[in-house]
Amino acid sequence: MSDIFKTLEGQLRASNLRHGVIASNIANVDTPGYQARDVKFNAALNEATIELRSTQEGHMAPAGQAPGGSVETEQRQPWGDRNNVELDMEVAKMTENAVFFQAATTLLTKNIQMYKAALRRS
Repeated sequence: MSDIFKTLEGQLRASNLRHGVIASNIANVDTPGYQARDVKFNAALNEATIELRSTQEGHMAPAGQAPGGSVETEQRQPWGDRNNVELDMEVAKMTENAVFFQAATTLLTKNIQMYKAALRRS
């Protein structure tokens, strides 16, 4: 298979990870002291094209890394209860992430259709 499938898989994983992080932020909008987090998306996309492999049993992922990218605490001005989640911002990020996920899914579907068409003609 081509590298496009691995790249798209990595992008879908990054989008899935980001969705979970944003959903966690929204779920904790009223939790005192909760600090919003986000996936460094550009870094995750760059990592999606590079496959890291463990060559020995003792190898571990770097601290703060998760499949699809790194999750980091957002540096924002906190509210009175030290919670810094802004619901409007989280909903906007969720929408942006959904559009990205849909685009990656569409590209993956189109690539599969191209392979199917090529196989039918041979």
